[in-house]
Amino acid sequence: MKKFIIIAVLLLTAININAREARWISADDSLSNKINTWIEFEKDFNLKKKPREAFVKIAADSKYWLWLNDSLAVFEGCLKRGPNPNDGYYDLVDIAPFLKKGDNKLKILLCYFGKPGFSHKNSGKSGLIFDGESIGLTSDSTWLSRRLPEYGTAGLPKTNYRLSESNIRYDARLQGSGVMKPSVELGKWGDAPWNDLVERPIPQWRNHGIVYAEPEIGNDEHGNTVLSINLPYNMQLTPVIELTDATGNTEIKLETDHVKGGSADCVRAEYVTRQGNQKYESPGWMNGDILRIIYPHNAPITINRVGYRETGYDTDFEGSFVCNDTTINRFWDKAMRTLYVNMRDNYFDCPDRERAQWWGDVTILMGQSFYQLSPKANALMRKAIKELVDWQKPDGSLYAPIPSENWSKELPAQSLASISPYGFTYYYLHTGDTATMKYVYEPVKRYLGLWELDQDGLTAERKGGWAWGDWGTNTDMRLILAAWHYLALKSAIQLAQLNNKQEDIAGYESRMDSIASAFNRCWNGFAYRHPSYQGATDDRVQAMAVLTGIADSSKYDQIFKLFESQEYASPYMEKYVLEALMKMGHGDYAIKRFKKRFGEMISDKSHSTLFEGWQEGGFGGGSTNHAWSGGMLTVIAENVCGVRPLSPGWQDFIVSPTPLISECAIKIPTVAGMIKEAFNDTDSSFTLTLNVPAGTNAIVKLPDTKYKEVTLNGKIIKANDIKPLGKGSYKFHCIK
Repeated sequence: MKKFIIIAVLLLTAININAREARWISADDSLSNKINTWIEFEKDFNLKKKPREAFVKIAADSKYWLWLNDSLAVFEGCLKRGPNPNDGYYDLVDIAPFLKKGDNKLKILLCYFGKPGFSHKNSGKSGLIFDGESIGLTSDSTWLSRRLPEYGTAGLPKTNYRLSESNIRYDARLQGSGVMKPSVELGKWGDAPWNDLVERPIPQWRNHGIVYAEPEIGNDEHGNTVLSINLPYNMQLTPVIELTDATGNTEIKLETDHVKGGSADCVRAEYVTRQGNQKYESPGWMNGDILRIIYPHNAPITINRVGYRETGYDTDFEGSFVCNDTTINRFWDKAMRTLYVNMRDNYFDCPDRERAQWWGDVTILMGQSFYQLSPKANALMRKAIKELVDWQKPDGSLYAPIPSENWSKELPAQSLASISPYGFTYYYLHTGDTATMKYVYEPVKRYLGLWELDQDGLTAERKGGWAWGDWGTNTDMRLILAAWHYLALKSAIQLAQLNNKQEDIAGYESRMDSIASAFNRCWNGFAYRHPSYQGATDDRVQAMAVLTGIADSSKYDQIFKLFESQEYASPYMEKYVLEALMKMGHGDYAIKRFKKRFGEMISDKSHSTLFEGWQEGGFGGGSTNHAWSGGMLTVIAENVCGVRPLSPGWQDFIVSPTPLISECAIKIPTVAGMIKEAFNDTDSSFTLTLNVPAGTNAIVKLPDTKYKEVTLNGKIIKANDIKPLGKGSYKFHCIK
């Protein structure tokens, strides 16, 4: 045994002969900490044999690209800084597939943002740390590096202040200039300014590779040549060009039709040619429906090929929906595309102007993700939840967007929504992730402790940093806040039960009772209105009264009359209006109202995504890829198809279709397996087919209990006496 241990130690020593504790390093250059700095690192190393696996830890401020033996191993590694206000993230990567026995060459391109944004906390210093101790490869001063002068920042207009990314200008005439020198060591793992590092909680990006396309040729208003590629949909991409320049010195613009994100300047790129043949891919991702390459019409260049590389969050479109209503199908497709283009380091409100994780948006994006994307997407939700509570201010307030450095205002309505049954506990219901719910309880309790009741027993006014309830006019903020407060308390009870905090429940219940009573005292016989509110009656408030359960069914007729005439909600809050209509039994009108209000953005053919407001360029800055407008996707899945979980992790779920459309089929990729449902409704019959995954139970409620005959897999049953269904395939046929 002793001999074996000695041999093992010797072998490990042989592997790690050159290893030492990894160091943060950067280029030995006085300009290495300037905004939008790019640095190249190189390291040659030798392996006595090719390892089966070689997991390494890599952290960068701010992003990195890794090549091993000339093969691209990581495309845009690392996440924007900010699991909490002090720390950062690191990647755990298995580089074994790219290694070989003998001599190996590593190359890393690092981008240092150098400025804050609505989704990034700036450390103030560029840096890279690489911990591959298991194979004897750790970053230190023996690594060669140089700041890359060929990378710079494009001229005006700059990206707007919400973005930590800069517009990249690459001057190929300077390519290869500068001398590789030993790197400067800046500290060990855990040292300031990067501090503790948290393992990346989401996968590396899905990389679709480079696709080349035949561009359309035109001219802009200045007479420049414009090559345009109509992309298959609004995507996250990096542009690629291959060209020949007879003399060099031609300036080329690389941008998309989203170079303006509504009212703000967004990411674009510039390339200055050298003489001869060349290929360039601008590494900073941008998004859009059209890629444009722009250069002077008389430039002595030949464009050989133009293309793009699509990347994005690593999940699959496992869910699907199709029906016999083309408007709803087109909406679903647009909602799906809008959702996906708003996922990367975090959930976005939009991928061009802000890339910011506003929690009003996150609650709606989560709902769509559960019904459309594979469970891989759940990791992004968990990251968002943990970041929100880990950025809690010392005074107990929760705010978004985070991670951030140049934003710290609380939006009370959105913070409450994050805790509500549309936020944290909605995530729990779909995932069964008890650990995360235990993680968030104390921060939630602390935040709710900030909320007080007024002398009438209603939620007291809390403006926070921005008293925002929705875009548009006529927002009855006191009642909007009271409704969200009520729902947050409802979720707090569930969280308290999960955390064995029974002593907290009575306080939550007492506050809910008080809010409900005070809220109902605001009913004037026709609608809910707070006495201090002076505007037109708010349709949002009526919707929230229904969804909270504060409004009982005796008030539904009056509320419905109001919904027929009042349309103040933006696409964000309209989701809750439509859901309330479904709950009230007015699904037909919900579909009618949905088609009317969303009609323009659904029929628009110039964008594959949904808008922030009701029209392009509308309120809120006019973003044309805002996934909060896809909330009806969840309403259709949960209310028209009628499929939603009843117990955490989909162990029990309900199937209660409302055939507002005559034919539809849906696939839902849950953590418990794939659920499939389809129905067909005619004048004479209703047919429902269902696939139930193993380990789950489906509770089926047919649209009617007065059918002449109901059969299940060919056997006659009673429509009002359907037992829970376990794993299997089922067909209900109902004769009217």
